[in-house]
Amino acid sequence: MSDTATKGAKVNGQFTRRRSLLELAPLELDCMTALWLLGEGTVREIRETLAPRRPRAYTTIMTIMDRLARKGIVKRQRARRAWKYRANLSKEDARAHAVAQVVENFFGGSAEALVAQMESTALKATRGAERADSTVESASEDSSTLIHADKTSR
Repeated sequence: MSDTATKGAKVNGQFTRRRSLLELAPLELDCMTALWLLGEGTVREIRETLAPRRPRAYTTIMTIMDRLARKGIVKRQRARRAWKYRANLSKEDARAHAVAQVVENFFGGSAEALVAQMESTALKATRGAERADSTVESASEDSSTLIHADKTSR
């Protein structure tokens, strides 16, 4: 990840450091996701990309993109009357940075502990799905029994 990708807002002529990519607000992350999909885009294009899932006012997206530019996460260039935005870091770099932050902050720097947690979570999800399947099968068998019993009692 480039050094400019981690710069924050300018304060007293100096860039402050972003402590973590995880500090992006949910709408900032949504705007970044739209921008990664587009490659580059105006506020209008980013807003249209977000609209089906997260409709927001044009001015809201404009404010978010301005913040991201001031933080150094995106760069912008004038294109006629609008700004064209482009991400300063790739989606892959952002993911790698976010995972590194999770490993450091939640697992004491141990990637093995993260993997163990993921395996445990996946196992619990699998067991939950199996229980749900057996509940559906049991309910299906119960309803079949009731239907059969109802037909024989006639």
